[in-house]
Amino acid sequence: MKLEGISHISGFNDCYAYNKDELIVNIRTNKTIKKVVIFADDPYINGCSTSAPWDGQPYEMQLKYELRHEFIYSVTIKPKYKRLQYYFRLTDDNNETMVYQESGIVSEEDFQKKIFKEYFKFAWMNEADISVHPKWVENTYWYQIFPDRFCREEAPFEGTLSKWDDLSSFGHNVFYGGNLKGAMSRLEYLHELGVNGIYFNPLFVSDSNHKYNIDDYLHIDPNFGSNVDLKLLIEKAHSLGIKVMIDAVFNHSGLGFFAWKDVVENRRNSKYYDWFFINDEENFTITHKSTKDSRFYSFAFVDNMPKLNTSNPEVMSYFIDVCKKWIDMWDIDGIRFDVGNEISHAFIKKLHAELKAYRQDIFLLGEIWVNSSQYLQGDEYDSVMNYPYLENLSNFFLDRSRTAEDFKYAVNFCYSMYQKQVNENIFNLFDSHDIDRMYTRVKSYDAFIQMLVILSTLPGSPCIYYGTEIAMEGENDPYCRYPMRWDIVEDKSREDTFKAVQSLIKMRLSNSEFLGDSYRFEKTEGRLVSYERNGIRVYLNADETDRALAFDKEPEILFSHKAAENVLKTGGALVVRLKK
Repeated sequence: MKLEGISHISGFNDCYAYNKDELIVNIRTNKTIKKVVIFADDPYINGCSTSAPWDGQPYEMQLKYELRHEFIYSVTIKPKYKRLQYYFRLTDDNNETMVYQESGIVSEEDFQKKIFKEYFKFAWMNEADISVHPKWVENTYWYQIFPDRFCREEAPFEGTLSKWDDLSSFGHNVFYGGNLKGAMSRLEYLHELGVNGIYFNPLFVSDSNHKYNIDDYLHIDPNFGSNVDLKLLIEKAHSLGIKVMIDAVFNHSGLGFFAWKDVVENRRNSKYYDWFFINDEENFTITHKSTKDSRFYSFAFVDNMPKLNTSNPEVMSYFIDVCKKWIDMWDIDGIRFDVGNEISHAFIKKLHAELKAYRQDIFLLGEIWVNSSQYLQGDEYDSVMNYPYLENLSNFFLDRSRTAEDFKYAVNFCYSMYQKQVNENIFNLFDSHDIDRMYTRVKSYDAFIQMLVILSTLPGSPCIYYGTEIAMEGENDPYCRYPMRWDIVEDKSREDTFKAVQSLIKMRLSNSEFLGDSYRFEKTEGRLVSYERNGIRVYLNADETDRALAFDKEPEILFSHKAAENVLKTGGALVVRLKK
């Protein structure tokens, strides 16, 4: 038997409680392993003595994910007494069998000889340790708004303002004057589009257009409006059934933040000196210079974003209090944490505990661009922005040598990273303020529609970026932050695109089959992708030729692009409900 690539840990994402009754057990194997049976039972079922006989009940595990070089088998067990002791019996394609216990893999003969058998054990299904997220997130379709570029209603503006349709001097430092009253005026538009969640990039006092260098965390930037304006916007959004999430920048502050200003003035005598990471007390105030010289630590060597010490209990307490005030002032539904993996685990654990006690259904979203499982064990973030999903699935459209099999491996990789309950509310996206827009990236309208179908049908909580509904274009930052093209909305020149996105959002939110984390890939050829979710089947023809589809009974069509008479044209997409 080939033993490489077989692994299991009794905890984390390999063995965890899905709820108070169900325990999920996963094991990774190489692709020669064709059958896995877990033998499991309460460790004390025959008494407490180490010499008491114990065999365990057999449960055949199912192949949950096939990756490029490995299998992941899974089983859900309901331990009667909330504990579980277990080991695995593995069978390969040559029908050879071995036993996997905590100390390693041994032959059946050696396993039976052992006086002390080193079983795996899940000690107790403590409810407080179970990863739980707000249920409303699973059925939320988000719309991300970059405030300065979304919509402007006439209001005082301090500084130089570019005309909305003038891109001649576009760059990192220009302002277009989008504000909260403008966003509020478009809530009916968003309601018509069908989204039921808004994610706002930072709204607080800052001298930049992006507001990621915050000077005051308790007041809306005057160019965006006032605290009252945000309160009124959220009240109106809630009346339309739309949740609102705002951006928290706790990894770093702006230079105008009161604590940093005090440090600049009083140096080491400042009581806030340890709120930051200052390494050169004499020269740290030098401005407009990269912090690669380590005079102090900052975000990405940017010297107007000094990094906050989130291991400091005072910093923790200050920003947790800020979050509570946001909830009290505005009744927000969620908080997105910028640079979420540079913030200390200790801070996020404390924040999670206190905010969930303060408002149980608050949604805590981390911005992390890589595997984030260490932050998603139930006591930190509820979810993360799923950039691995964005990157891996975009590659299918950017590299035409990739097959439907490659696409399957990419999808399975993304969902194999996290626990089942995390996959149910993972924040899926294909573009944002930090990356090129979806249509620009794939340079194909058909691929653009196919990606929207993927976003709307795979497990998770989908998010589109403002303007995606009209196929707005834009390269990487800052060009992904062009002002919203309201002229296109008003002249209806891309009405077909708007209606397609609207149709997908409605389909996603009105069919419960899209909830949960289950999906199954069909056998496919070339670049014809097909997967099924609870009786709903999705087809994507990314191949060079049209494809005929066969159904036992004529299905109910939920969404169609370039499909007719059971023929899916190249570039087409079809979502159907199968009839039994």
